[in-house]
Amino acid sequence: MIKDLKRVVVTGLGAITPLGNSIGEFWNNIVAGKSGAAMLTKFDTTHFKTKFGCEVKGFDAEKYFDRKEVRKYDLFTHYAVAAADEAIINAGLDFGKLDLNKVGVIWGSGNGGIQTFQDQLEDFFKGGKIPRFNPFFIPRIIADIPSGVISIRHKLRGLNFSTVSACASSNTAIIDACNYIRLGRANIIITGGSEAPINESSIGGFNASRAISTNNENPQGASRPFDIKRDGFVIGEGGGALILESLESALSRGANILAEVVGTGMAADAYHLTGTHPEGEGAYLGMMDALQDAEIDASKIDYVNAHATSTPLGDESELNAISRVFGKRKDLNISGTKSMTGHLMGAAGAVEAIITVKAVHENIVPPTINTNEIEPEFKDNFNFTLEKAQPKEINFAMNNTFGFGGHIATSIFKKFVG
Repeated sequence: MIKDLKRVVVTGLGAITPLGNSIGEFWNNIVAGKSGAAMLTKFDTTHFKTKFGCEVKGFDAEKYFDRKEVRKYDLFTHYAVAAADEAIINAGLDFGKLDLNKVGVIWGSGNGGIQTFQDQLEDFFKGGKIPRFNPFFIPRIIADIPSGVISIRHKLRGLNFSTVSACASSNTAIIDACNYIRLGRANIIITGGSEAPINESSIGGFNASRAISTNNENPQGASRPFDIKRDGFVIGEGGGALILESLESALSRGANILAEVVGTGMAADAYHLTGTHPEGEGAYLGMMDALQDAEIDASKIDYVNAHATSTPLGDESELNAISRVFGKRKDLNISGTKSMTGHLMGAAGAVEAIITVKAVHENIVPPTINTNEIEPEFKDNFNFTLEKAQPKEINFAMNNTFGFGGHIATSIFKKFVG
């Protein structure tokens, strides 16, 4: 039997990012066009080709856990809990008044506890290969732990799992959350993603694959989406959380509704292990799937938060796909917000969904910074929102994320109107 699908709205947001450890600070810095990039402090970069990235600053895990509990979890779980806590407060959720069997958690991460994994292997080999592993080693590294910890923390007994689709992981989590609420399997879901990938293993690996920028002379200007001189992405870290809720639930408790989730799309490039399809085949299919799900024409989209990692092939591939979906539209604003945040890997979709929701709610298009000369083939096709945020009535906005393995996830947010 086909059920009538429920409407899904966003009622809360939380963020731990290179541009601030709260929604207010983060959004203000995004609108101001600030960069979160700087020289790395987490390890000695002397022998690495890339020496900079977008680190979270001033984060204190003991604001969220007691000292003993902090040691149980990897940093990516710390970021998840902190972002979720803010989103819960932001949404005004009172769990004492809710059916906790219908409140779930779906969380995304591409890497899990990669720092813990590196640390434990270093200890193992330095210790003469004697197997003295931390008893929390396994729960610290596996990608599903944040969803479990968030549910345990708040006694939430609804559906609970993690999504892993590389850099599309948290947008995939949002899509799954939306669909489960639509089907009535949950009333409220805490969703999003977190990542803490800044260490020797990640930087070394991405240097080896020539995926990240080596512009050590100008870290804050290194992420240059769509620019002809772009040379790779800038690695970032952090977490983003969204409270998705059925419209019925939100109205019943008088929630402040920030936006409505109206379209979701997923597809695959089916092309290459790490590279995107040159013509953006998967991206095109994902965007079209989301538009069909939203039951709107492409002309209705006012703003696209592009995946736009600043890689030579990836950005061109996405622009090919966007051009195929939208044609030539100078009225369509596009921005590459990774130019400010860096690439938060599995957390990127959630953090950029937050930006997209805020753009819809505040009627402000965030900028693309650092980009001086757009690829000639596309420069006159769209409004790339260069350098400065632009005020604009935004009724529909799209958020794109793509991951290694060809994973595609696209979500569409709408201004809420009763």
